Amino acid sequence: MTVIEPGLYVRDGFAEGPLADAALSRVARAAQLLDNLQEQAPKLTDAQLRDGVCRALRRFTQEQPPAQQVDSLTALIRRGVRIDWPVPDRLPCA
Repeated sequence: MTVIEPGLYVRDGFAEGPLADAALSRVARAAQLLDNLQEQAPKLTDAQLRDGVCRALRRFTQEQPPAQQVDSLTALIRRGVRIDWPVPDRLPCA
């Protein structure tokens, strides 16, 4: 086991600890938000959809996402392209 910092360590190539659990929780919540947006997309205005995509990405990264990334995902969703955001059980580490 390699300790990265208190609450985060690597064992057998995977991140473990409360910080890894929090990251997985953020991934799952962002994926859920994107799934909901994709279902509601036909009923949303472009601004509402863009705002929802921005919120989902911000939930994951905890930072303001790049506008180009938000615009690209918004356009894909608007065209009906399904965005799959897989949620792993464990976080692999290189």
